[in-house]
Amino acid sequence: MRDLLLQGAGVIAIIISLIHGVLGETKVFARATVEPPRLRLLLRLVWQAGTIAWIAGGLLLIAAPWMSSDIARHWIVATFGVVFGFAAIANLLAVRGLHAGWIGMTAVSRSPSPDTRRGRWTIVSA
Repeated sequence: MRDLLLQGAGVIAIIISLIHGVLGETKVFARATVEPPRLRLLLRLVWQAGTIAWIAGGLLLIAAPWMSSDIARHWIVATFGVVFGFAAIANLLAVRGLHAGWIGMTAVSRSPSPDTRRGRWTIVSA
């Protein structure tokens, strides 16, 4: 069960990331006026760097149950719990209300994490 929750969090992370990338290109940058054009390109690339990083995090969360190292699994889950937790808080502050982005990111940040000292899994809250 814990592996399915972790992999589910990874799938949610990838879906949120893809939506983030597509909406950034079709809604945000399609309407934004940024001068000079070189700065516009920089902002688009930085936006998509976050998308790629979140996709990589989702893939690592999906792969974590098959890793033989408990320490590696723990740090992958803990690191991306913090990353998605921070993103959820930033998204909540930016939109100031109910929004699918911070709700999904909160779901990912609360994914199960191994408690290696006790030999069981717990829920990590970022």
